[in-house]
Amino acid sequence: MKGIDKISLRDVQAVYSGPEGQLWELIMGEQIHIGGFVSSMDLAEKAGIGAGAKGVDLCCCNGAGMRFLVRFRDVAFMEGVDATEKVIEQGFGRCEQEGLSDRIEFTRADVCDSGLADVSADFIWGEDAWCYVVDKEKLISEAARIVKPDGVIAFTDWIEAEAGLSDEEAERFLTFMKFPNIQDLEGYSHLLATNGCEVTVAEDTGRFAPYVDLYLDMLNMQLTYDALKIIGFDSELMQSMAAEMTFMQELAHAGKIAQGLFVARKKK
Repeated sequence: MKGIDKISLRDVQAVYSGPEGQLWELIMGEQIHIGGFVSSMDLAEKAGIGAGAKGVDLCCCNGAGMRFLVRFRDVAFMEGVDATEKVIEQGFGRCEQEGLSDRIEFTRADVCDSGLADVSADFIWGEDAWCYVVDKEKLISEAARIVKPDGVIAFTDWIEAEAGLSDEEAERFLTFMKFPNIQDLEGYSHLLATNGCEVTVAEDTGRFAPYVDLYLDMLNMQLTYDALKIIGFDSELMQSMAAEMTFMQELAHAGKIAQGLFVARKKK
């Protein structure tokens, strides 16, 4: 696992409380993860998440994943946990607008110490967000604590891919993305196994590189003005961010970073 010491939860909260978070939603949509609806459906199907289940979304952001699960998988109830007040407020508003407030709730807390009850959820959910968590061991332990025996932990995340990152590449990538560290397939699988879960799926989705291509095309070909407006029409900042995204694109095409998909079942 590659990591840097200079990123904290406070840095992540700043991202999603300010213009950087708005930029990600501009290019990725309300579902701020690679693959959007397609990725969510793929994860839900592989995890067997369906009607009547009750779940917890750790690092739920604005709750888009929970709204997807309630609408398209007929999940009975979702509890979202996130540490950033602004996205939770946004999530409350969006759930109310869509008439889903009776089936979705939010808790503002550290996902490594959520305060939720033991063995209280049929499944744990996460989408491209656990890369922001400093202590991934505590995060997986918390997920395993909350989920019921025979329940499922299902998540996607940005991971270090098979080709691997050099220390210099990792430093640059993690600094830009505000990730304290980045796991790999084996690392997450090991954490799940040591927390009493049987891993049934641990794979590279293959979506990362083509979707980063799409995001850059959108910024360069259609959304330039919209992006500039969000950052106060700072052209130099725009160029700097574009350079970092291009670097990320190069890493993805070189097989050094990827979107991982994981499904694990807690042993009875």
